[in-house]
Amino acid sequence: MFHELVADPGDLAAEELHERYRAALVDIVKTHGVDTAASESGIETATVEALAAGESPELDHEAAVALLALDADMDAETAVQLDRDALLMGMTNAVLDVESLASEADGAMEPREIQSKVEGRYPMTLREFALLHATIQRRLQ
Repeated sequence: MFHELVADPGDLAAEELHERYRAALVDIVKTHGVDTAASESGIETATVEALAAGESPELDHEAAVALLALDADMDAETAVQLDRDALLMGMTNAVLDVESLASEADGAMEPREIQSKVEGRYPMTLREFALLHATIQRRLQ
């Protein structure tokens, strides 16, 4: 899902990657309409309206995936797990532990926080997913 949405995510800064994700969500809202996107994704209508209006409301990763899944051939729960797995596999391939990842992400997140969010024990925002994904992919280049 999000981990496959942008080609070469390691070439982008985390904010640029987040903006690409947000743009994809805006396209989905425009395709399905605010009311349908809100009701089918479970996201509050006001949040979807803000997204459609060009604002950048803070979305958690799971909610953003639910919106992205409106145009996918899989359910949101599976897509969330695939995104988390992509982060974990990327960390393994890049030989990054959570301490190294926290350091390379400029200390934006604590190591325990990263571990808890990647494992799904605590919610992760879409912005945090973009930060982690961009950082991991940059290391893999």
